[in-house]
Amino acid sequence: MTAELLPVAREAVAIARRTVVSSAPTGVREKAARDVVTDVDLAVEDAVREFLARETPHLAFVGEERGRSGPDDAPWWVLDPVDGTSNFARGIPLCGISLGLVEGPTSVLGVIDLPFLDLRYSAARGSGAFVGDTALRASRVTELPQAVVSLGDFAVGEDAQARNRVRLALLEHFGARAQRVRMVGSAAIDLAWVADGRLDAAVMLSNLPWDTAAGVLLVREAGGLVLDAGGADHTVTSPSTVAVCPGLRDAVLDVLREAGA
Repeated sequence: MTAELLPVAREAVAIARRTVVSSAPTGVREKAARDVVTDVDLAVEDAVREFLARETPHLAFVGEERGRSGPDDAPWWVLDPVDGTSNFARGIPLCGISLGLVEGPTSVLGVIDLPFLDLRYSAARGSGAFVGDTALRASRVTELPQAVVSLGDFAVGEDAQARNRVRLALLEHFGARAQRVRMVGSAAIDLAWVADGRLDAAVMLSNLPWDTAAGVLLVREAGGLVLDAGGADHTVTSPSTVAVCPGLRDAVLDVLREAGA
């Protein structure tokens, strides 16, 4: 059933893409401290929710902005209508649409579209990961001095200062050892680019399913690993998200332990 739903997911993301590229964000507001949402986020989520409710009424739907709808005990679509909203709101093209399908503790299907970079990534469990029609393969780097590592955004909201101490420690440790450290500002891009071999690792001390569900599957289907900070296999309930090419697994986990992650 999973692979048969991939065309549906691609069409849902195509609907979202058309809205994103044709609509400048005119309404930008804070939904939490230092966290913004735009009118485009809401319009995309509403359009995709309506489409998927019509095409797959037997499945549930979870959107970042408006929550859950549909059957309680069914597999669930999960959408980030604009991942990297802060980038999008300022005209920075590093943002994307992320749609996953979650069954049990893990995602089984994912599509990520980067509309301003003209890239679309897709994967179905057991069928490989692709950018367009080209198969993806995670990086073969085995040494941190040859690695490009992306770190997730700093924490916002309550207790952000305390939570960011670990992020600052990670920045220091990876900055001293990796070839380069990046902060892209989009979890969807971080994960898609680990799958694509553009990044060798991505570390996020968070795990919101709309941010990660699609990208986690991309990485795994491309031969990469997705773990939590302690090294256990990543699930939708993991507290953190560590995507890494196989040759860097131990080195990245060592840095996380040293930084207190």
